[in-house]
Amino acid sequence: MKGTAIFRVPSEVLYGRDAFTQVGEKVAALGRKALVISDPVMERIGYVDRCRQFLQQAGRPHGSYLGVDSEPTDRHVAEALEQFQREQCDVIVSLGGGSCIDTGKAVAILAANGGDISQYVGGKKVVQQPSVPLIAIPTTAGTGSEVTDVTVITQTATDVKLMVKHPALTPAVAIVDPVLTVSSPPHVTASTGVDALCHAVEAYISRRAHPLTDSHARSAIDRIYRYLRRAYKDGKDLEAREQMSLAAMEAGIAFSNASVCLVHGMSRPIGAVFHVPHGVSNAMLLPAVLEFKNEAYRRNLADIGRIFREDGNALTEEEAAHTAVAEVKRLCLELNIPNMANWGIDPHSFESHLEKMAQDAIDSGSPGNHPVVPTQEEIIQLYHECYDYRFSGAISSHR
Repeated sequence: MKGTAIFRVPSEVLYGRDAFTQVGEKVAALGRKALVISDPVMERIGYVDRCRQFLQQAGRPHGSYLGVDSEPTDRHVAEALEQFQREQCDVIVSLGGGSCIDTGKAVAILAANGGDISQYVGGKKVVQQPSVPLIAIPTTAGTGSEVTDVTVITQTATDVKLMVKHPALTPAVAIVDPVLTVSSPPHVTASTGVDALCHAVEAYISRRAHPLTDSHARSAIDRIYRYLRRAYKDGKDLEAREQMSLAAMEAGIAFSNASVCLVHGMSRPIGAVFHVPHGVSNAMLLPAVLEFKNEAYRRNLADIGRIFREDGNALTEEEAAHTAVAEVKRLCLELNIPNMANWGIDPHSFESHLEKMAQDAIDSGSPGNHPVVPTQEEIIQLYHECYDYRFSGAISSHR
């Protein structure tokens, strides 16, 4: 590592069963009136009503914006911001998956600093005021957005995912209650779990990694490998849910401070153009990207491979690196992760968007953190490989 590393986390993290019950207390400490940003699924399963009850018990008035979809857009941000200002709120509670939390982050920074979220990409508009206090409550074990300083919002006019990274986007409080993740169906558990794995792996191989991020990334990889299958097979396995919630948070801390790489750069255009949920698009790409010129970071892959095997210390570096890639493939296969063809992306539409997608991936900046920075042509070739990729060639389990 060269230079000085930076390590940021929220001011307060509440972790554990029934931590959700403390949301009213935390809102009361931060402001007068909260806007709850969530989605129709959270309302249907009763989480929004529970949040309202906790706020009422704490004597805090509140409004609710429930328009977020599976992928957050600038339209969601504008609608939520208008309601926040109209109802004169001063605290935001984001309840749901990464889409709800990312929307809340964008509203928090715009409410305090004005402008459009696109103006903050690349620091074109300077953040001059602290963001509105945000309490982030994840209901999936995947994005880690509750502990990161990043938001990703799709610009509807261009079908481009805008990534904004700034310390002001870090939530004031993260409430990580694994009980809330029990409601996640198997396919969501799978895609968000592989998303968390992707965060941890990319943080570990990133050019910007450092010892503090490495320790969180390795711990997250270990937990995900041991507990994701259990959470997928039995959603009521609370120990598995606890471990996955912790792993997703650790992975979020790791990548927020070390950054993500090529997978995320390529994933965002798939989500923006074809509306594939972020966790799924990451999972579609991860194995093939790990096979791309990986001799340049074989030592990192070997470290990961040794985590996957009880006899890992007996493996050569080459054997351990091969194990890392093979076990990621096997995990995706067992979790029924689809490739792009199986997801239903039209091949002709896919071909027609390839050049733009590859350029958008490069423009995002994330591929620049990869150990081997690809050309546009190499990214296009990787997209081709991933379109009908087969998660096969996995080795037998040794753990």
